[in-house]
Amino acid sequence: MNKQISILKRNGKREPLLLDKIHRVITWASEGLENVSVSQIELKAQIQFYDGITTSTIHETIIKSAADLISEETPDYQHIAARLAIFHLRKKAYNQFEPPRLYDHIVNLVEKGKYDQHILNDYTKEEIEEIETYIDHWRDMSFSYSAVKQLEGKYLVQNRVTGDIYESPQFLYILIAACLFSKYSKETRLKYIKEFYDAISTFKISLPTPIMAGVRTPTRQFSSCVLIECDDSLDSINATASSIVRYVSQRAGIGINAGRIRGVGSAIRNGEAYHTGCIPFYKYFQTAVKCCSQGGVRGGAATLFYPIWHAEVESLLVLKNNRGIEENRVRHMDYGVQINKLMYTRLIKGENISLFSPSDVPGLYDAFFQDQNKFEELYVKYENEKTIKRKQIKAIDLFSLLMQERASTGRIYIQNVDHCNTHSPFDPAVAPIRQSNLCLEIALPTKPLNNVEDPEGEIALCTLSAINLGKIQSLDELENLSNLTVRALDSLLDYQDYPLPAAKQATMNRRTLGVGVINFAYYLAKNNKRYSDGSANQLTHETFEALQFYLLKASMELAKEQGKCPKFHETTYSQGILPIDTYKKDLDKVCNTALKLDWEKLREDIVKFGLRNSTLSALMPSETSSQISNSTSGIEPPRGFVSIKASKDGVLKQVVPEYAKYKDNYELLWNIPNNNGYLELVGIMQKFIDQSISANTNYDPMKFPDGKVPMKTLLKDLLTSYKLGIKTLYYHNTRDGASDQQNETAEDCASCKI
Repeated sequence: MNKQISILKRNGKREPLLLDKIHRVITWASEGLENVSVSQIELKAQIQFYDGITTSTIHETIIKSAADLISEETPDYQHIAARLAIFHLRKKAYNQFEPPRLYDHIVNLVEKGKYDQHILNDYTKEEIEEIETYIDHWRDMSFSYSAVKQLEGKYLVQNRVTGDIYESPQFLYILIAACLFSKYSKETRLKYIKEFYDAISTFKISLPTPIMAGVRTPTRQFSSCVLIECDDSLDSINATASSIVRYVSQRAGIGINAGRIRGVGSAIRNGEAYHTGCIPFYKYFQTAVKCCSQGGVRGGAATLFYPIWHAEVESLLVLKNNRGIEENRVRHMDYGVQINKLMYTRLIKGENISLFSPSDVPGLYDAFFQDQNKFEELYVKYENEKTIKRKQIKAIDLFSLLMQERASTGRIYIQNVDHCNTHSPFDPAVAPIRQSNLCLEIALPTKPLNNVEDPEGEIALCTLSAINLGKIQSLDELENLSNLTVRALDSLLDYQDYPLPAAKQATMNRRTLGVGVINFAYYLAKNNKRYSDGSANQLTHETFEALQFYLLKASMELAKEQGKCPKFHETTYSQGILPIDTYKKDLDKVCNTALKLDWEKLREDIVKFGLRNSTLSALMPSETSSQISNSTSGIEPPRGFVSIKASKDGVLKQVVPEYAKYKDNYELLWNIPNNNGYLELVGIMQKFIDQSISANTNYDPMKFPDGKVPMKTLLKDLLTSYKLGIKTLYYHNTRDGASDQQNETAEDCASCKI
């Protein structure tokens, strides 16, 4: 029977079907793996052979068969499926399993317009041949299945129209390293390329989507986060919308600060007209965000920020709400509500909050970020001025509306603007933090644009990366990993292009970086620590102390070599002030672990030599990166031992690292009794992190009477976060059918999900 069936190969030739060949490929893919069965994969595949069946169809069927067998008990099927998928991918890319020679591969893809010509300009053939010796293509076999599918879907250079793929993963990693260190001296660059390649290809360092998808291609915009501030003028509003379009089209996630826009009914041109208020302009920004797709990698997305005391806040808080009509809703952006101590104090004391249009209260909006004492003084003064239009609302009612909308949508975020400025690497008197980004971990200075080419404006960019805590055996390893990461990301700032002058000038002056972590849940499990009971507090303190210390040290050493960033004088670091000096001291009641490293020597060196980068750290989401490196996401506890993520290729299953060994040590999200332990850990991290943290709050209604989360619980967690010095709160996750997939479906934030 088999002799009568022929298969159609990728090259168009026919040959007889040989079942033994299929068996050999699956056996090869299972080599060295435990609790897997080749015959089980063959049985499950149930391939219906017919004359002329393609090898591609056969291969895809057995890949799916292996992937369907992934479970807690049999996690190694994720590696069989991955190896089979890599085999398939290489056949598609090269028409053979063995990758081509690196030099030939580069020449071929430069000619096709897929790789940047500069690679061949910057390196000799001899250097490329030396670089090729650093590549270990067998590392392709260490991916999980979901990692390969993410690489195929988002990162590998391809034609998204035809589906043609042009490279395999190790070429991606080595060429990112080669591009980022191309401007280093010929004496040192090969050393850094090898070290950085080894770190990223063994998952010790994770890179964000824009870098993975873009570096080595002719597209040169790799910053993950773009912060744009809008002034209260039509020129600035138009410039903001235009800037959004420029950056959305280049794979960036957007933060928009629109808090200056005056309230509805405010006077325009000395009373010649009434202002239409915020909502029409928010709709305008939403249109700008959604008008471009991002090269097939993702859709555009933005978070828009405004103060809780804004005159229109009651209407703005419900913009994502499913009730209402299109005219009074702007549902396709997320929102960040800005709060400070005075607002929380009014809540605690049962007092009122006065709502103002920023245009009616001179100096109040700027003081909200720059000077908390001045803000309170002006706020009380304006409350007592009868001529100023305002509305008063009970603080408890306003905060309850905020938390109700945060709970129902999951996507109304919190920014504590005083913490962002008092515990900041920037001097708020000259460089205040007025907003965050799409994912609430970036805290950088911005200035509004009056036109799209305005050199006086400041668009803040942040370039991200993360260190995989699950891969380190000792905190000492963070020194070299921090050095490699800072050098690579700092090089990227000079390597990339800038669509707008305000972005280039701000980046060149401040050189901001945001290095975070992934695989924290595995790190805790491996060290037998838990989120909920305080057992992880000391380990977290020591880990994030080491991370920030070594990042600062790396940037200081780089400043010695290449010079400090031009606006170093606008940082608190220039005054000898470090994060360990400005954190919220209430945290000491939670964790009073002594500092382990020599901060005084570092302080002295930073003042003397400066820093190459104004910021070094930020803790971002890492949904995609965690899949690539088979890690748990960012700092988050896993929802289950097997995560299930939807993709265009179907359902992707991934098992937590070393499940069999550490299953009793993992603390799953919905088994954690409340947010207290998690928020305490975030507070400990924030003590050292110089930007912010994408921290989530999580609620299981079934743990409460009547299956409802009480408002007092939501408000208690909000106040606890503030008391611990946490700068921002990201998702509100509720355990129910819809929002239980909150993080999984937030694909629009992939730019920051490194």
